[in-house]
Amino acid sequence: MSPTPQPTDTLLADGAPPDPRAHGPFAAIRRALPAGEVIRFLMVGVSNTLFSLGFYSACVVVYSHLLPHYGKPLIADIASITSKPVCITVAFLCYKHFVFRTRGHFLKEWLRCFAVYGVSTPAELIILPIATSIFLHIAPLRASAPFLAGVVNSLLIAVYSYFAHKKFSFRR
Repeated sequence: MSPTPQPTDTLLADGAPPDPRAHGPFAAIRRALPAGEVIRFLMVGVSNTLFSLGFYSACVVVYSHLLPHYGKPLIADIASITSKPVCITVAFLCYKHFVFRTRGHFLKEWLRCFAVYGVSTPAELIILPIATSIFLHIAPLRASAPFLAGVVNSLLIAVYSYFAHKKFSFRR
């Protein structure tokens, strides 16, 4: 007969302590971070990234048609700036309710969430046109250049955002 499952028996449990016996690849990270929170962050992060990339891509398509005389690097920046508030709000709601599971303080945490992403905006406004220009120089990737630049940007910002949200936006 097996013992009754405890809340910490699942990877999604709140308050699951870091595993001090972790070994193997990424062991240092697994020893330092609560398992459930990290798994939830990764799950939400993937869905937020897909939503954000889809919304950003839709903006790129719309602006490419509305502003055909502007270059793709500038269109990538314009699409990023206009899609960001919607994407940040969606990410905030997912992080608040599913990952960090905080209660109350909606406006304070939402503004902190904007601050976290706001800090990354200057880097993004540099990364997107540079990555777009690089992809434009690779013949088979030219048509997808601003979309691929968005993927590169998303990967870089995802690493930064976990620690910024954990230590600032949703600190307990």
